Amino acid sequence: MKPLQKICVLIPVLTMAGCVSLAPDYQQPDSPVTAEWRDTKAAQQNSSAVATHKTVAAIKWQDYFQDRKLRQVINLALTNNRDLRIALLNIEQARAKYGIQEAELWPSISVSSSKTASRTPTNGSDSATISHQYEAGIGFSNYELDLFGRISSLKDEALESYLSTVETQRSTRLSLIAEVANNWLTLATNLQLQALAQQTLNSQLETLKLTQKMYSQGIASKLNLAQVQSSVETARVDVATYKAQVAQDRNALELVVGTQLKDNLLPTVKLEKTIALAPIPANLKSSVLLQRPDVLAAEHSLKGANANIGAARAAFFPTISLTASAGRSSNQLNDLFSSSNRSWSFTPSISIPIFNAGSLSASLKESKVKRDIAVADYEKTIQTAFKEVADVLAVRGSLDERLKAQKALVKANSQSYTLSNARYRNGLDSYLDALDSQRQLYSAQQALIQLQLTEYSNRVTLFKVLGGGTNT
Repeated sequence: MKPLQKICVLIPVLTMAGCVSLAPDYQQPDSPVTAEWRDTKAAQQNSSAVATHKTVAAIKWQDYFQDRKLRQVINLALTNNRDLRIALLNIEQARAKYGIQEAELWPSISVSSSKTASRTPTNGSDSATISHQYEAGIGFSNYELDLFGRISSLKDEALESYLSTVETQRSTRLSLIAEVANNWLTLATNLQLQALAQQTLNSQLETLKLTQKMYSQGIASKLNLAQVQSSVETARVDVATYKAQVAQDRNALELVVGTQLKDNLLPTVKLEKTIALAPIPANLKSSVLLQRPDVLAAEHSLKGANANIGAARAAFFPTISLTASAGRSSNQLNDLFSSSNRSWSFTPSISIPIFNAGSLSASLKESKVKRDIAVADYEKTIQTAFKEVADVLAVRGSLDERLKAQKALVKANSQSYTLSNARYRNGLDSYLDALDSQRQLYSAQQALIQLQLTEYSNRVTLFKVLGGGTNT
């Protein structure tokens, strides 16, 4: 077999040499939280959801958020948001790093050619001999045999880093969806509050006209007129306040989306069935948290730290490198590729660590400590996820009752205001009674709108903390 053919056959054999891994076997840490949430049954019983085994995490966000405008706004955010764009670029960077590290498993092969010309004097005389040397060849240099898995462990670490970055991007995407939805709903809520304030102002203006007429006829006192004027200006302040808040909400939403929004994509004053509440099984297990993007990212980081221990251990063993080449060498260019001008070289080298002042031991200890830190971080991520879900379920369990009670309060205050206003218009009571009833009704209506926002936000947060569908 010719030398060049020998090298070509040797290369794939050498690349398969690294079959030994010194990394410890990976074992997933035990879950640091209980198997179930104590508020799951209460949340399920107090929601309108139908019992099913399908969890929020299995629902696509396009199905969860039913409002057409909201879905369009979320799509815009997924396209234009800068934080998500950075997360995607981080994935590309991690993928490139993994590709670089994986390439270390293979030799770098190069083709070379050269010409050397030299002038040599003859016996100190003025005459000289000019010689030429031509060379052409193919080979590889300083290729490390991965006998103890050092390069393979570093490749595994790079792979886990890449996978962790992918999950981090999914987590960023999920957070973005939830943030856009909450900002959109906040804008919708303040539009409702603005409309309520405007409605109250219109009612106060009608009352002011009536009171002015009654005052001109001597039926109402100047004090009554001043009280009505005061309530009118108070309503004007509320309208102006909510108008400014709506403008700020729109700015905040456009910042998250990453682009300006057309008016036809903004929410309307009346919101109905904006979000489909995913059913919560009564026996929802905390193991669903293991599929949350941030938990998966933490586990990939843990696996990467585990692989790094293998690389640190392999550093204690000898490093074997090879340099080999095969080609042609001749004094004449036209004879360079003749059969008699073949050349080859094969240079193995070995490096054995003998004394390094404890740096290798320190590196191994550092890699083990990093692994322990990654374990603690993984467990902390699960605990945080568990708490987030527990908090949402705790609120979820009482929301329906609170909404029912608040609606009943609005109805009662509405009846009280209708009666008080009628008695004032007929001259039976002072305006203070009607004003007090209207203020109570206004406050109850505001509280109901705010509570509806809390209910919507709770649904959004539930979708987020359970790792709802971010893949599509």
